[in-house]
Amino acid sequence: MNNPEQIPDQYETTENQVSNEPSAVDLDDASLYLNRELTWLSFNRRVLAEASREKSPLLERVKFLAIVSNNLDEFFMKRMGGLKQQVAAGISVPSVDGRTPMQQLEECHKVTREMQQTQEQIYNELLQALSEEQIRISEYQSLDEHQQEKLRDHFQQNIFPMLTPLAMDPSHPFPFISNLTLNLLVTLRFPGGHDLHMARVKVPVSQDVSSRLIKVGEDYTYVTLDDLIANNLDMLFPGMAIESCDLFRVTRNANVELDQEAANDLLETIESELRERHFAPIVRLEISNGMNAVHRGMLAAELGLNEEQDVYTIEGMMALRDLFELTKLNLPELHDLPHHPVDHPQLAHDRRNIFHILRDHQGLLLQHPYESFSTTVERFLRTAAEDPKVLAIKMTLYRTSADGNVLDSLTKAARNGKQVAVLVELKARFDEAANIRWARRLEQAGIHVTYGVLGLKTHSKLIMVIRKDYSQLRRYYHIGTGNYHAGTARLYTDLGLLGCDEEIGKDLTEQFNYLTGYSPPPSYRKILAAPYTLKQSLLNKIEREIKIHRESSTGHIQLKMNALEDPDIVKSLYKATQAGVKVELIVRDTCRFRPGIKGLSESGSVVSIVGRFLEHARITYFHNGGDEEYFIGSADLMQRNLMQRVEVLVPVEAPALRQELRLMLDVQLGDKHNAWDMQSDGTYIRRTPAEEDKSLNCQETLIGVAERRLEAAKKHREKRMREKLMTHFKHRLKNHSQNGGNG
Repeated sequence: MNNPEQIPDQYETTENQVSNEPSAVDLDDASLYLNRELTWLSFNRRVLAEASREKSPLLERVKFLAIVSNNLDEFFMKRMGGLKQQVAAGISVPSVDGRTPMQQLEECHKVTREMQQTQEQIYNELLQALSEEQIRISEYQSLDEHQQEKLRDHFQQNIFPMLTPLAMDPSHPFPFISNLTLNLLVTLRFPGGHDLHMARVKVPVSQDVSSRLIKVGEDYTYVTLDDLIANNLDMLFPGMAIESCDLFRVTRNANVELDQEAANDLLETIESELRERHFAPIVRLEISNGMNAVHRGMLAAELGLNEEQDVYTIEGMMALRDLFELTKLNLPELHDLPHHPVDHPQLAHDRRNIFHILRDHQGLLLQHPYESFSTTVERFLRTAAEDPKVLAIKMTLYRTSADGNVLDSLTKAARNGKQVAVLVELKARFDEAANIRWARRLEQAGIHVTYGVLGLKTHSKLIMVIRKDYSQLRRYYHIGTGNYHAGTARLYTDLGLLGCDEEIGKDLTEQFNYLTGYSPPPSYRKILAAPYTLKQSLLNKIEREIKIHRESSTGHIQLKMNALEDPDIVKSLYKATQAGVKVELIVRDTCRFRPGIKGLSESGSVVSIVGRFLEHARITYFHNGGDEEYFIGSADLMQRNLMQRVEVLVPVEAPALRQELRLMLDVQLGDKHNAWDMQSDGTYIRRTPAEEDKSLNCQETLIGVAERRLEAAKKHREKRMREKLMTHFKHRLKNHSQNGGNG
């Protein structure tokens, strides 16, 4: 098969020849801007390449295959669904890269079909590798008679009662098909009869009913739930002759948004939106290989799809995201070495009130998952809830988890008489239902819950604690790049800043007043906030870097983010590289910027890091003629983040914390294992270290740095304790001698 590691991402481009003369480059030329959807798919090619890396632990490779499947499901729900809506509305205006919605739709279909073929090839390779480790996904018919009997008993007792076959004939309309559910299309006839009848059977994969993979006996052999049902249909249709049974699955558009401007109650509006999404138009039909062409056409027609464009034939297992079930197997030799986040070195051995610790330092930089979320962010909230001097807590909540302590701390704070105000973002995609539950739970605890600014999604990650220190009020805060979610804090790389800087505290006070009130402030002292000040501030800083470079040739910009999509920012970065400013971009997925174009972006580079943890941190750096600026925050450089969301970037000013960010940027830019370099045409090539290279990848390096930093802090503390004990001992000895030995 084609090895994704050795092949750059391939998709059609509409690039024109770019002139070598800087003055001749038209920065409005569509060929300079890569397509948002195609570059996101390109990222998933890089994730898929992880599944093919033979040197990686086997179940980690399986995990990456499942991740790609899940990502593509979301891509069809969000991005393909949106493109289809634009096409249906007759929109033909091209995007900044020159493609109309229809052209984007066609190219995305082409790429996703190519990716599907690669997925299937890698899946077959992994099946073979799993088999060598005695882990098998077998077909029901290949099992021996005893195994089939045991599975049939399991089916009869645990699955059969939950099945509801739905006939399809003139008296039974075509049934509703839920999003991403597996379904069996069964054709059958009465004994001795000639007329064919059809029925649909929903495969009940769920936590309440059954997992997708059914274990056979005590070893690691599995059959899929759909295969088990398909081979026991005689229980569902007794006396009937089964003619055929095929698996299918639909993907529905998730871009169903009601008019929030006209809504009286935002919570009710979001609940209505969730109900509408359940019935949203279908954007993809997946069918098992071998389905009768007539049945295929019937399904496409009943579901309102273009059979040629929207129907995907699947070889092998459908819905590979269910392979996540295998990744939970307790087989350490087939996984990465376990990672246990360490305590922050300033907090690990200091059991004082965390607010006293923050007063003694110029802020603390938190690095997840290398450092523990529980002993930093959750400790901060837990202490705030219990500390009698804390008067109020304000927080934005975009996503959280049921297994974390965030909600418990907020509830405890309210019970302890503190003022607690939480902004819950109800429009967090695919987390709307969970956030509605959290919002109601918080309201029942007496917490003041708001839902943000009308027309804007609140994506910023903020906590502010107001505490009475001595005779005055002091503001303490946490500003992060990731959600307040204990689960993702173990899987995503994120940054957070704990501090009590007075100016930043004043800015956050005004920001929260804007979120719960009406008017935004005209400007902030230190933070950069979307949608009003962030974008223009960044454009101004890029322009400043160009000016400085023309005077001193020291211009240097480094940006780490998930996505770079905003055309104005990209154009400004092109102006910077055209002037010779060194622009280094670490972009996880979507990126419109093309580096290395002669006469335009030769001083620019784009690196994508794909590794064990999902890169999620955002860092902004400007050399600024030696007066360096570092920012971290929640915003990617996308139009929606900069203009349609509430986002916050905070400056990191303490020299020690800047050194930590500098190390992170340098380590990632120098990675020889997990880094992919974008070429000038938008394709990516993976870096390959020399055989003698013993370096670690950037994430392993940062794990080691966190562990060594903690160990150094422990030794430093032990040394200080020994010094204190010696001083105390010498003091007592001196007193003893002065008292003539009596004492």
